[in-house]
Amino acid sequence: MAANALDTIMLLGDSITQYGWEQGGFIQRLAHLYARKLDVINRGLSGYNTEWAIPVFEQCFAKKEAQPYVPKVKLLTIWFGANDACLPNRDQYVSIPRFIENLHTMISMVREPSSDWYSPTTRIILLTPPPVNVAVRAALIAPREMDRTADQTKAYADAVIKAGEEARVPVVDLWTKLWEKAGETEEGLKKYLKDGLHLNAEGYEIVFDQLIEAISKHFPELHYDRLPQVFTHWDTISLENPRASLKSQRVDV
Repeated sequence: MAANALDTIMLLGDSITQYGWEQGGFIQRLAHLYARKLDVINRGLSGYNTEWAIPVFEQCFAKKEAQPYVPKVKLLTIWFGANDACLPNRDQYVSIPRFIENLHTMISMVREPSSDWYSPTTRIILLTPPPVNVAVRAALIAPREMDRTADQTKAYADAVIKAGEEARVPVVDLWTKLWEKAGETEEGLKKYLKDGLHLNAEGYEIVFDQLIEAISKHFPELHYDRLPQVFTHWDTISLENPRASLKSQRVDV
């Protein structure tokens, strides 16, 4: 069926996912390397927390009765916490227990056979929020009060790791990786964060490398080097009968 020609990678998250399409963003790099193998779908939602993401996820992830007629989601990344970690007096704040519960809800939607969205061929990877450069962020939003703290964001990164361990889902710990790359200083974070919160191209390069490393380790069959092009290379097309050689070579993995 034509709709199933290319299956997909779906990236669910907040603005840090949404902006991954920008020049040098990690989604741009994924789309380039997975071209003709898997389509890359950006479901980043700027400003969203996990509470608001669940109703959207219910609408953009196909229910199981529809899945035979649409491209399969081979890999789902879930990347939240930057907004959930706002201070409790902000609208985006979600408590840590509720945040963990929401992550489990999204995971269970895909993995539980009783779920309307059950998709047994979908692999899942969680990502932690990156560190926050409080000084840069505070200067940009002044005179408004600061809406995040470094310790608060770290606690939500730890919560993602906890949820991943509980659900046995791989976690890309970007908080730790970026903090180490920054020399464990806020000043060092300026190299990777363009505004104290969102990543620049150098930050997204780390995201891309860590995500590919996680795919290689946990789901090697989905690494871009292991997947064939769904439609054959041009110099293998039969000149006598091109239609016969242009059938989808989509592989179920």
